[in-house]
Amino acid sequence: MSSTAPAPAAAPAPPARGPQAPPRLAFLLPGQGAQRPGMALGLYGVEESFTAAVNEVLDLYGPEGDRIRGDWASEHPAVPLDHVSRAQPLLFALDYALGRMLLAWGARPAVLLGHSAGEAAAAVLAGVMTLPDAVALLAERVELIADAPPGGMLAVAASEAEVAPYLTDEVVVGAVNAPAQLLLAGPEPQLTAVAGALTADGVVCARARATHGFHSPSMDDACRRHLLSVAAVPLRPPAITVLSGYTAAELTADQATDPEFWAGQPARQVRFGPALDRLLAAGPCHLVETGPGQSLSALARRHPGVTRGGSTVVSLLDARARGPHRDRAALLRAAEHLAALGHLSDPDAVARLRAALGTEAGASTAVRPRFETPARRSAP
Repeated sequence: MSSTAPAPAAAPAPPARGPQAPPRLAFLLPGQGAQRPGMALGLYGVEESFTAAVNEVLDLYGPEGDRIRGDWASEHPAVPLDHVSRAQPLLFALDYALGRMLLAWGARPAVLLGHSAGEAAAAVLAGVMTLPDAVALLAERVELIADAPPGGMLAVAASEAEVAPYLTDEVVVGAVNAPAQLLLAGPEPQLTAVAGALTADGVVCARARATHGFHSPSMDDACRRHLLSVAAVPLRPPAITVLSGYTAAELTADQATDPEFWAGQPARQVRFGPALDRLLAAGPCHLVETGPGQSLSALARRHPGVTRGGSTVVSLLDARARGPHRDRAALLRAAEHLAALGHLSDPDAVARLRAALGTEAGASTAVRPRFETPARRSAP
């Protein structure tokens, strides 16, 4: 009998791994305050899906849509773009159109997060309400807000606890964008008085681009009058996860189908900062600002969930509108980056975009990109 021990069995080969899916993709949709003259104008009439979606929105306004389009394209608009009757319809149209454009390229967002009026565009992209219903509601809401008492918003570099002694029944925290980045809101002259007190005590503050005290009690009457119209619109649970900027939590089916939830938003505090906390706490995420400017991108780039690595921020457009060539160059850079990250399932999307934008965009891509992967930056 042999005393030789049997040879050990060979270890099983590890299972073959396919390509790993990229981190979640989230659309960030900006609201009032992101408006700028000429915003995204360089894409209009050039990128097909974007142009079609903008026209789809503005055509639903009838003759007013032509006036909105004219003011958007004009260096001397008849109605200033900061006025609610221009800012909100245009921002909604651009948020929606840029979202539709990304979807046409094969992007599949796991989460939609809107800031203020940006949540209306998120609701349409997620299928909570139809585009015609959303436009009709927004048109009425804008009229009601325009009739509200004049007021404004004040950007304050302080925490909620630090500003609490300065608040009144009428001047409140309208938005929490980051732990020490707030927007106060209220009517005049009360807001001016609060701004003076903060400045006297050395608190840094500055007026925001708003003609009314959004997200404050001065909007209560407009919200009450708006409720009946919202109640007449069919509402559905979201087909894409919506992280509400008002609750800083996932939009539930009950909330999505509750007319009071939507009608009351102009008077309700925006909690974008806590919502962003929740989004990034769930793991790595690729965030794309699906709207004009970089207001939300800037907030996201400074967030610890991004600065410590793993998550990336992409802006479709420059921080300021700098002409058609810059718009096209910025969009092409963003598309190339999203494709490299694995988020565009249409393999020909970038090539088609490059052909549509022409050589002008290609020649402009030497401009430094406005997105980055923080994990690759050296420590300060």
